[in-house]
Amino acid sequence: MNGKALRTTLLGAAFLMATSAIGPGFLTQTAVFTDQLGASFAFAILTSIVVDLVAQLNIWRVLTVSGRRAQDLANELLPGLGWLLAFLVGVGGLAFNIGNIGGCALGLQALAGLGTRAGAVVSAAVGVALFIVPQDGRAMDRFAQILGVLMIGLAVYVAVAARPPYLEALRATVVPSRIDVLSIVTIVGGTVGGYITFAGGHRLIDAGVVGRERVREVTRAATLAIGVASIMRIVLFLGALGVVATGQHLDATNPSADVFRRAAGEAGYRLFGIVMWSAAITSVVGSAYTSVSFLRSLGPAIDRHWRVVTIAFILVSTLVFLVVGRPVKVLVAVGALNALILPLSLGAMLAAARRTRIVGDYRPPVWLFAAGIVVAAGMAAMGVFTLVNELPKLWRG
Repeated sequence: MNGKALRTTLLGAAFLMATSAIGPGFLTQTAVFTDQLGASFAFAILTSIVVDLVAQLNIWRVLTVSGRRAQDLANELLPGLGWLLAFLVGVGGLAFNIGNIGGCALGLQALAGLGTRAGAVVSAAVGVALFIVPQDGRAMDRFAQILGVLMIGLAVYVAVAARPPYLEALRATVVPSRIDVLSIVTIVGGTVGGYITFAGGHRLIDAGVVGRERVREVTRAATLAIGVASIMRIVLFLGALGVVATGQHLDATNPSADVFRRAAGEAGYRLFGIVMWSAAITSVVGSAYTSVSFLRSLGPAIDRHWRVVTIAFILVSTLVFLVVGRPVKVLVAVGALNALILPLSLGAMLAAARRTRIVGDYRPPVWLFAAGIVVAAGMAAMGVFTLVNELPKLWRG
């Protein structure tokens, strides 16, 4: 692979991970928690960025050094562990993709007044088309990059228009008046939980970017991926904070749309349509691609025809949405539950990093390995606490 092709692949993997994270749930969670916590949500965002970066650096490095997808690596570590991981990621990916299709429908409704059922079908057709084009993932990479840049640009405009209290947000980043465990667990799950953790790493493996000699480039790509997702989270938070700082509360039925409308009027609502559709359709693509990558080890037929299986994944998600729908509380709850997969997946990668038969003579930096252990243990503890004490409140509240 020449230098230009390598850079394009690394950039594509970074944006695939970032735009997989930036979906309807990402927008909804950011608006909901800003409405609840105000400026103190900045502390949760800072915490999540640190956790996200540690998790992704550890996981991407181990996957690409070994040259094996997560389920194969986990099965070699402990027979059956990979299939458990594949099941959890697949179920979580399907749940999120139903919400992603719903987000596409809401985006086209806000942008062009299209009915939600028609919007879902049109968006599914776009997602399917990307996997029909036989370009070894290049169409998917370019699609994610263009829409990723577009989303951030529009979100920045709305954040500036909302005139948030920047100094208050900066102060609360390190000295919050309130620390909410549910918000931290949920946004970590929405950024690096479930299938999102493996989106970029599996893309690099499929493109042949493997081996210890690629560690430096992979590290840069993982850092860029978290950087893009974090910038989007921050600007969405600032836009929402500019609204709630005036004493207003966001519309609970569609809080992220309310941010755009109150910050920039009806034009802002149309911009929300563009951002929501862009966020949702790139997440549809990322979720389908990554979830199916876990199924490719089931047999050579699935591996050969993975594009067909991916298209079927998108169509099933669309059908379920057309029948069931997607409430806001489900997006928040699924984000929190998705975070429970992170301790398992990160723990498996950390264990694999100590197995010579898997990673050869590669050894992660001591600080990164130690930070990974802290993150895995901390997320496990916070995840259990949230599952027992906090998630039930969503349904009572």
